[in-house]
Amino acid sequence: MADRTPLDGTFYERAAGLYDLVATAPGVRSWRVRAVDALDLSPGDTVVEMGCGTGANIPYLREQVGTEGRVIGVDLAGAMLRQAQARTERAGWENVSVVRGDATTPPVGTADALLATFVVGMLEDSTEAVETWLQCVGAGGRLALLNAGRSPRPAAMPLNLCLRLFVRLAAPGNRLRRRSPLRALEERWRRAREALFSETVDHREQRLGAGLVSLVSGRVPE
Repeated sequence: MADRTPLDGTFYERAAGLYDLVATAPGVRSWRVRAVDALDLSPGDTVVEMGCGTGANIPYLREQVGTEGRVIGVDLAGAMLRQAQARTERAGWENVSVVRGDATTPPVGTADALLATFVVGMLEDSTEAVETWLQCVGAGGRLALLNAGRSPRPAAMPLNLCLRLFVRLAAPGNRLRRRSPLRALEERWRRAREALFSETVDHREQRLGAGLVSLVSGRVPE
Protein backbone atom coordinates (compact mmCIF):
# COMPACT_ATOMS: atom_id res chain seq x y z
CA MET A 1 0.00 0.00 0.00
CA ALA A 2 3.05 2.28 0.22
CA ASP A 3 2.60 3.51 -3.35
CA ARG A 4 -1.04 4.40 -2.71
CA THR A 5 -0.66 6.52 0.39
CA PRO A 6 0.77 9.97 1.09
CA LEU A 7 2.00 8.71 4.46
CA ASP A 8 4.96 6.42 4.95
CA GLY A 9 4.04 2.90 6.05
CA THR A 10 7.45 2.45 7.68
CA PHE A 11 6.58 5.31 10.04
CA TYR A 12 3.81 3.19 11.53
CA GLU A 13 6.08 0.15 11.72
CA ARG A 14 8.67 2.10 13.70
CA ALA A 15 6.23 4.00 15.89
CA ALA A 16 3.69 1.30 16.73
CA GLY A 17 4.25 1.62 20.49
CA LEU A 18 3.96 5.40 20.52
CA TYR A 19 0.97 5.23 18.19
CA ASP A 20 -0.81 2.91 20.61
CA LEU A 21 -0.29 5.34 23.50
CA VAL A 22 -1.83 8.15 21.47
CA ALA A 23 -4.58 5.94 20.05
CA THR A 24 -5.75 4.91 23.53
CA ALA A 25 -5.48 8.34 25.20
CA PRO A 26 -8.68 9.36 27.06
CA GLY A 27 -9.85 11.98 24.56
CA VAL A 28 -9.09 9.79 21.57
CA ARG A 29 -10.92 6.89 23.18
CA SER A 30 -14.09 8.97 23.31
CA TRP A 31 -13.86 9.54 19.53
CA ARG A 32 -13.48 5.83 18.97
CA VAL A 33 -16.52 5.06 21.11
CA ARG A 34 -18.57 7.54 19.08
CA ALA A 35 -17.38 5.96 15.83
CA VAL A 36 -18.36 2.48 17.00
CA ASP A 37 -21.74 3.77 18.19
CA ALA A 38 -22.34 5.18 14.69
CA LEU A 39 -22.38 1.61 13.32
CA ASP A 40 -25.56 0.67 15.23
CA LEU A 41 -24.18 -2.79 15.94
CA SER A 42 -26.21 -5.56 17.55
CA PRO A 43 -25.12 -8.72 19.40
CA GLY A 44 -24.21 -11.41 16.87
CA ASP A 45 -23.12 -8.98 14.14
CA THR A 46 -19.92 -9.34 12.13
CA VAL A 47 -17.94 -6.11 11.89
CA VAL A 48 -14.77 -5.41 9.89
CA GLU A 49 -12.29 -2.66 10.69
CA MET A 50 -10.04 -1.45 7.87
CA GLY A 51 -6.70 -0.17 9.12
CA CYS A 52 -7.20 -1.55 12.62
CA GLY A 53 -3.70 -0.50 13.71
CA THR A 54 -2.88 -1.67 17.22
CA GLY A 55 -6.48 -2.66 17.88
CA ALA A 56 -7.56 0.44 19.80
CA ASN A 57 -11.14 0.09 18.50
CA ILE A 58 -11.40 -3.64 19.06
CA PRO A 59 -12.60 -3.52 22.71
CA TYR A 60 -15.52 -1.26 21.76
CA LEU A 61 -16.43 -3.30 18.69
CA ARG A 62 -16.25 -6.54 20.68
CA GLU A 63 -18.45 -5.08 23.41
CA GLN A 64 -21.16 -4.24 20.88
CA VAL A 65 -21.24 -7.57 19.00
CA GLY A 66 -20.86 -9.69 22.14
CA THR A 67 -19.69 -13.27 22.31
CA GLU A 68 -22.03 -14.29 19.48
CA GLY A 69 -20.62 -11.80 16.98
CA ARG A 70 -17.31 -11.48 15.20
CA VAL A 71 -14.71 -8.72 14.88
CA ILE A 72 -12.16 -8.76 12.04
CA GLY A 73 -9.30 -6.26 11.93
CA VAL A 74 -7.30 -5.63 8.75
CA ASP A 75 -3.99 -3.76 8.55
CA LEU A 76 -0.86 -3.79 6.43
CA ALA A 77 1.68 -2.92 9.13
CA GLY A 78 3.01 -6.02 10.85
CA ALA A 79 4.13 -4.17 13.99
CA MET A 80 0.63 -2.76 14.41
CA LEU A 81 -1.01 -6.14 13.94
CA ARG A 82 1.26 -7.77 16.50
CA GLN A 83 0.06 -5.32 19.12
CA ALA A 84 -3.56 -5.84 18.05
CA GLN A 85 -3.11 -9.61 18.33
CA ALA A 86 -1.51 -9.27 21.76
CA ARG A 87 -4.40 -7.07 22.94
CA THR A 88 -6.88 -9.69 21.71
CA GLU A 89 -5.03 -12.58 23.34
CA ARG A 90 -4.73 -10.78 26.69
CA ALA A 91 -8.49 -10.26 26.73
CA GLY A 92 -9.17 -13.85 25.68
CA TRP A 93 -11.48 -12.86 22.82
CA GLU A 94 -11.91 -15.97 20.70
CA ASN A 95 -14.27 -14.24 18.25
CA VAL A 96 -11.77 -11.51 17.31
CA SER A 97 -9.23 -11.99 14.53
CA VAL A 98 -6.69 -9.71 12.87
CA VAL A 99 -5.35 -10.28 9.38
CA ARG A 100 -2.63 -8.63 7.33
CA GLY A 101 -3.96 -7.10 4.15
CA ASP A 102 -4.36 -4.00 2.04
CA ALA A 103 -7.41 -1.94 2.97
CA THR A 104 -7.96 -1.14 -0.72
CA THR A 105 -8.30 -4.86 -1.56
CA PRO A 106 -9.73 -6.24 1.69
CA PRO A 107 -9.31 -9.99 2.28
CA VAL A 108 -12.76 -10.33 3.85
CA GLY A 109 -16.26 -11.34 2.88
CA THR A 110 -19.59 -9.67 3.63
CA ALA A 111 -20.09 -8.10 7.06
CA ASP A 112 -22.89 -6.34 8.90
CA ALA A 113 -20.84 -3.17 9.31
CA LEU A 114 -17.45 -1.69 8.51
CA LEU A 115 -15.33 0.88 10.32
CA ALA A 116 -12.27 2.86 9.20
CA THR A 117 -10.67 5.36 11.58
CA PHE A 118 -7.87 7.69 10.43
CA VAL A 119 -7.41 5.66 7.23
CA VAL A 120 -9.11 7.21 4.20
CA GLY A 121 -6.89 10.29 4.25
CA MET A 122 -3.94 7.98 3.61
CA LEU A 123 -5.36 6.38 0.47
CA GLU A 124 -4.55 7.80 -2.94
CA ASP A 125 -7.94 6.79 -4.37
CA SER A 126 -10.19 7.18 -1.37
CA THR A 127 -13.31 7.14 -3.55
CA GLU A 128 -12.53 3.68 -4.89
CA ALA A 129 -11.67 2.46 -1.40
CA VAL A 130 -15.02 3.54 0.01
CA GLU A 131 -16.87 1.98 -2.92
CA THR A 132 -14.97 -1.26 -2.32
CA TRP A 133 -15.77 -1.21 1.39
CA LEU A 134 -19.45 -0.68 0.69
CA GLN A 135 -19.44 -3.90 -1.31
CA CYS A 136 -18.32 -5.67 1.87
CA VAL A 137 -21.33 -4.42 3.85
CA GLY A 138 -24.61 -6.25 3.58
CA ALA A 139 -27.90 -4.46 2.84
CA GLY A 140 -28.99 -2.41 5.83
CA GLY A 141 -25.51 -2.34 7.33
CA ARG A 142 -23.55 0.80 8.14
CA LEU A 143 -20.13 2.13 7.15
CA ALA A 144 -18.50 4.70 9.47
CA LEU A 145 -15.40 6.80 8.75
CA LEU A 146 -13.41 8.84 11.24
CA ASN A 147 -10.63 11.16 10.13
CA ALA A 148 -8.63 14.18 11.28
CA GLY A 149 -8.37 17.50 9.49
CA ARG A 150 -7.95 21.16 10.26
CA SER A 151 -10.61 22.58 12.53
CA PRO A 152 -12.57 25.62 11.31
CA ARG A 153 -12.65 27.01 14.85
CA PRO A 154 -10.24 29.92 15.51
CA ALA A 155 -9.42 28.63 19.00
CA ALA A 156 -8.14 25.36 17.48
CA MET A 157 -5.26 26.98 15.57
CA PRO A 158 -2.56 25.40 17.81
CA LEU A 159 -4.12 21.99 17.23
CA ASN A 160 -4.13 22.61 13.48
CA LEU A 161 -0.41 23.39 13.60
CA CYS A 162 0.30 20.19 15.53
CA LEU A 163 -1.68 18.16 13.03
CA ARG A 164 0.19 19.73 10.11
CA LEU A 165 3.52 18.86 11.73
CA PHE A 166 2.49 15.26 12.43
CA VAL A 167 1.31 14.65 8.87
CA ARG A 168 4.51 16.10 7.42
CA LEU A 169 6.69 13.99 9.71
CA ALA A 170 4.73 10.87 8.75
CA ALA A 171 5.09 11.61 5.04
CA PRO A 172 8.85 11.61 4.29
CA GLY A 173 8.31 11.41 0.55
CA ASN A 174 6.28 14.62 0.64
CA ARG A 175 8.43 16.79 2.91
CA LEU A 176 10.12 18.69 0.10
CA ARG A 177 7.03 19.09 -2.06
CA ARG A 178 5.30 22.44 -2.25
CA ARG A 179 1.87 20.91 -1.85
CA SER A 180 0.97 20.38 1.78
CA PRO A 181 0.55 16.69 2.76
CA LEU A 182 -2.25 17.80 5.08
CA ARG A 183 -4.15 19.38 2.21
CA ALA A 184 -3.77 16.15 0.26
CA LEU A 185 -5.10 14.21 3.24
CA GLU A 186 -8.09 16.55 3.51
CA GLU A 187 -8.85 16.22 -0.19
CA ARG A 188 -8.86 12.45 0.12
CA TRP A 189 -11.23 12.76 3.07
CA ARG A 190 -13.54 15.03 1.07
CA ARG A 191 -13.73 12.51 -1.76
CA ALA A 192 -14.33 9.62 0.66
CA ARG A 193 -17.14 11.51 2.37
CA GLU A 194 -18.79 12.29 -0.95
CA ALA A 195 -18.53 8.66 -2.06
CA LEU A 196 -20.09 7.46 1.18
CA PHE A 197 -22.96 9.92 1.04
CA SER A 198 -23.68 9.23 -2.64
CA GLU A 199 -23.98 5.46 -2.13
CA THR A 200 -25.75 5.27 1.23
CA VAL A 201 -28.83 6.55 3.07
CA ASP A 202 -29.51 7.70 6.63
CA HIS A 203 -26.37 9.85 6.70
CA ARG A 204 -24.89 11.13 9.93
CA GLU A 205 -22.08 13.62 10.45
CA GLN A 206 -20.40 14.92 13.59
CA ARG A 207 -17.43 17.13 14.45
CA LEU A 208 -15.40 15.99 17.46
CA GLY A 209 -12.28 17.12 19.27
CA ALA A 210 -12.75 20.88 18.94
CA GLY A 211 -13.64 20.35 15.30
CA LEU A 212 -10.38 18.56 14.52
CA VAL A 213 -12.01 15.17 13.89
CA SER A 214 -14.87 14.34 11.53
CA LEU A 215 -17.14 11.31 11.87
CA VAL A 216 -19.48 10.33 9.05
CA SER A 217 -21.61 7.25 8.51
CA GLY A 218 -24.24 5.91 6.16
CA ARG A 219 -26.43 2.85 5.73
CA VAL A 220 -26.33 0.58 2.69
CA PRO A 221 -29.78 0.65 1.02
CA GLU A 222 -31.89 -2.49 1.44
